[in-house]
Amino acid sequence: MRAFLASSIGVATAAALALPLALPSTALAHPAAARQSAGAVPSASAAPSAIAGSTQSLPLVPVGPAANRASGVPGMSTSPRLPETRGLSARDVKTFSLVGVVWDDASTRLDGRVQVRTRSVATSDWSEWQDVDTHNSEHAADPDTAERGTGRVRGSTAPLWVGQSDGIEVRVQAEHGDREASSGLPSGMRIELVDPGESSRPHSDAKNGNGNAESSPVVDDDDKGELALLPGMTMEMAESSSANVPMAPLGAQEIPALNKADSTADAVLADEALAAAPYIGPRPKIVTRLGWGADESLREKGFVYTNTVKAAFVHHTASGNNYACKDAPAVLRSLYRYHVVSSGWRDIGYNFAVDKCGTVYEGRAGGVAKAVLGAHTMGFNTDSMGVAVIGTFTSTATPKAAVDAVARLTAWKLGLFGADPRAKTTLRSGGGNLYAKGSNVRLNVISGHRDGFATECPGRLLYNALPPTRTASAKLQGRP
Repeated sequence: MRAFLASSIGVATAAALALPLALPSTALAHPAAARQSAGAVPSASAAPSAIAGSTQSLPLVPVGPAANRASGVPGMSTSPRLPETRGLSARDVKTFSLVGVVWDDASTRLDGRVQVRTRSVATSDWSEWQDVDTHNSEHAADPDTAERGTGRVRGSTAPLWVGQSDGIEVRVQAEHGDREASSGLPSGMRIELVDPGESSRPHSDAKNGNGNAESSPVVDDDDKGELALLPGMTMEMAESSSANVPMAPLGAQEIPALNKADSTADAVLADEALAAAPYIGPRPKIVTRLGWGADESLREKGFVYTNTVKAAFVHHTASGNNYACKDAPAVLRSLYRYHVVSSGWRDIGYNFAVDKCGTVYEGRAGGVAKAVLGAHTMGFNTDSMGVAVIGTFTSTATPKAAVDAVARLTAWKLGLFGADPRAKTTLRSGGGNLYAKGSNVRLNVISGHRDGFATECPGRLLYNALPPTRTASAKLQGRP
């Protein structure tokens, strides 16, 4: 198989701070988004504006001792012995649904506490202070890879889903640690306010694998090999969708579930020459990128693949549990925009996502049956897949539906590459904070993110659910 392939296919004045106007982070993080923010006329291949969403980027400024100002923001003292503190006074902003903090240098750690308050559009009430997970880049491309070398990649916290909001207040305080001197914060810190936009789709009813030619968004124009797009379809959408043919027709919003016997044919798509009776679990239903409304103009063109899939790393998004399952596509659109526009990655980092109701979603583009290189577990993105359960599961139990979905997904995808979910495998580290670059590391085939990187992800309670998940996944594969 290919080792590396790029395919063509009213509170606004609560504190007396003079802050710069909001700047579009799109201009800093991604060329396609920068063109949108600059008001450029979209080309024929640009994504429909209805799904584009938006990102507001506001710089965080010194407060407390660094600003030599009286106490005005709750929890921020002016004591000179306190660590550096930055923040943003309460203010009106355009509507957003997800927040996160980014900074200039992706290699710099944010050692501190990040908290936000938001004002609900529906009720006009301000929330209590909420913590944002400072996961410090453990979800990211490996060092020395092309994705890390673009010059766009920035340090970032985990994103937090807050629902539709139109007010924001921020405080970030560096950790004091064991030192008397103040700890510093990274330079260029900004709060990113993400609006997922509305999901609009091409005029196609290809929701499953038995669609007909009329439902296809891309057809052969008079047998000349030219592509004719249905209204609302773009070339980027067609590229992404075509990577899942023939499991579903072009333009499908979901890939249908299959029984175990029929799922064995998917191994051909994975380019794997498996034994005559491979252990492949039944394929789960998977909502495609088109199904959850991904703006394909944001990501980099083409796809990157690795040799195989030897392991699955399970994550939580650490974005909170305050979402309804019907809102999961909007959460995904926000995560995608945060990863690409705010953090500077080539695409969403995870290969798959699972919501708390057990629905499985396609993540990074390139084909759900293929070994697509992700940016989910720094040091171990090669020859692995990343599955993120949407939510935070450190002190909240993971819903059974979500855990069961992880078992179904891994039984199928790992089975395509001959991997036993109960076994161990060896991966070569690409560099991280647990294992030296180039070292061979023995890991469970189904591992938690924390097994490859020093992090709390996927949350204690989801991590504790992995042993029975391995057993259930192997059983679905039909292993004795």
